[in-house]
Amino acid sequence: MRIDIMTLFPDAVYAMMNESIIGRAQKKGIIKIHCHQIRNYTTNKQNQVDDYPYGGGHGCIMQAQPLHACWEHICGEIGFRAHTIYLSPCGRVFTQADAVRLKDNYTNLILVCGHYEGIDERFIDECVDEEISIGDFVLTGGEIPAMALADAVCRLVPGVLSDEECYTDESHWSGLLEYPQYSRPEVWNGRKVPEILLSGHHANIAKWRRKQAIIRTRLRRPDMYEKLEFTTKQDKKLLAEIEEELNKKEEDNNGKQD
Repeated sequence: MRIDIMTLFPDAVYAMMNESIIGRAQKKGIIKIHCHQIRNYTTNKQNQVDDYPYGGGHGCIMQAQPLHACWEHICGEIGFRAHTIYLSPCGRVFTQADAVRLKDNYTNLILVCGHYEGIDERFIDECVDEEISIGDFVLTGGEIPAMALADAVCRLVPGVLSDEECYTDESHWSGLLEYPQYSRPEVWNGRKVPEILLSGHHANIAKWRRKQAIIRTRLRRPDMYEKLEFTTKQDKKLLAEIEEELNKKEEDNNGKQD
């Protein structure tokens, strides 16, 4: 997979994307991440990429011309019109399902990092295939969202991680949050690792992890929990156990308050 990032701060993006797992995958040639300085595609001596908005208002807008020239250069370099994403707070919120979709459907992505008060809508109409947000908040630029999206997609590419289970067993993959994890030492600050994880009984450990993932999702992300469907006998049994445990915990808490 190749990802091209249009940005005003290529060095900042490279500093992050050339490190750790993503950096090693690039060195192996499994993925390629290229940054393009938008200022290099301006037609004025000042390398100006922004101007005041028509209609008035605060701040400046990134101009269509340098964005389009940069985008055209990338498409020419690749040899075709690549799927283009504008990282924008107006976009649909990015999910793990989107990461899977982008990895499965595209070999090349162009990510556009906006700045100031946004970018000229005409560039979006002409070149952008979809707008994506990483959450309901606003940042000073699109670099952090672009890096987050690139990381989420690239880690799914075969060979980037050591094993497929590295991501299929994580939060959001199956609609559940990930179960609690523990490492050495067995006791830390008076807190012990759950006995079940020390038992060596893999079936019981798998059951415990499934149960904890369901509980964590129910308590922390009820919006996700409501979308889940539990159809197996094992899950229905776990749900009954969870309901009993949570009710008992609530009764105990009420008793303490009294």
